[in-house]
Amino acid sequence: MEQYNALLQTLLQEEADLRFSVFTNETAYKVGSRIIEKAIREHKSIVVDIRRNGELLFYSRMDGRSSHNDEWVSWKNNVVHHFGHSSYYMHVFLNSTGSTVEDSGLDPNDYKAEGGAFPLHLENEGIVGTITVSGLPGEEDHNMVASVLKEILLRN
Repeated sequence: MEQYNALLQTLLQEEADLRFSVFTNETAYKVGSRIIEKAIREHKSIVVDIRRNGELLFYSRMDGRSSHNDEWVSWKNNVVHHFGHSSYYMHVFLNSTGSTVEDSGLDPNDYKAEGGAFPLHLENEGIVGTITVSGLPGEEDHNMVASVLKEILLRN
């Protein structure tokens, strides 16, 4: 567990720092477009899915991705909504304890603790949705979302 503590603390700090005061449809477009632009610059192929209160606000599937990635989006989003943390945080946490989503009483056919789904957290409201990337290894999916959110939310 000790080897995971620093990473878990970093991921928790990201969740604390990367929160929105307001999140409109235009915000979703801006965030989603920035993620796609980053993927293009890095020659990566992904799916981006942004949802608020269950409503799809932004979706893009790049060449080379399929409906299987959409399933991964759903599975990772389920993890965020159940645990209240990013799917990558839960991946690292479960690995650190030697447990699985199934050990938490969840159906592994509906929940996959793998990186890429980040909680859409509104100040004064809590988690209202997800910003999700699928198509890369889990840590890279997570970093694709987190790095763009840092650019948007933490620029001073």
